Amino acid sequence: MRTKFLVFAVLAFALILSACGPTTINQAAPDMVRTMNVNGVGQVDLTPDIAYIYIGVHDESAVASEAVNANKEHTTAVINAIKEAGVDAKDIRTTNFSIYPSQQYAPDGTISGTVYMVDNSVYVTVRDLDSLGGLLDNAISAGANNVNSIQFDVADKTAAVKEARAKAVEDAKAQAQEMAAAAGITLGDIQNLSFYETSPIPMFGGKGGGGAMAADMSVPIQPGQLTISVNVSMTYSIK
Repeated sequence: MRTKFLVFAVLAFALILSACGPTTINQAAPDMVRTMNVNGVGQVDLTPDIAYIYIGVHDESAVASEAVNANKEHTTAVINAIKEAGVDAKDIRTTNFSIYPSQQYAPDGTISGTVYMVDNSVYVTVRDLDSLGGLLDNAISAGANNVNSIQFDVADKTAAVKEARAKAVEDAKAQAQEMAAAAGITLGDIQNLSFYETSPIPMFGGKGGGGAMAADMSVPIQPGQLTISVNVSMTYSIK
């Protein structure tokens, strides 16, 4: 009896489900939002007001201690010359000191001896570009024989970045309005806005802060210009 009752209950439930029929939900599809995307660029040229440079001393000797002592003497003289040119001690940082042997060979290919090489380099921040040429001349006269990687920069680029960003936004807005007018459409609100800035790009051959001072320098320096660039991406809705 119990089995018959369970079979009857299952059949009754199936009849109820079939009577109800399939359930459907009517949901309207969201309206498609038409958009227009534009990219704007803003650039600001700056004259550098700070420089970074590596200045080093290289010495060689058949005796390691003699090479080290000579390098110590020459490096001390170079650092003093840099300070005398107006560079603060906090802007002079040792970046490399190394000593290594170099085997010497005779014309027949046999080893003829060993020479010890000593290198000492300092990284100098120059905040007065008018003194840079004289600084280099003094450092070389004091014994510096490895000068490289002069990099010019602007100490505070905050205002320039702000100006470049504003120019990029105006450029993007102008493009959007021009295209909308040409296409016969009306722009709505800005849906998305993003930007990124690029590092200053050295511009050679232009008029820089060093042009006027190069004539009376032993070591002529031409900083050129730096360019701050900002790219803006804007997305408008189309009415």
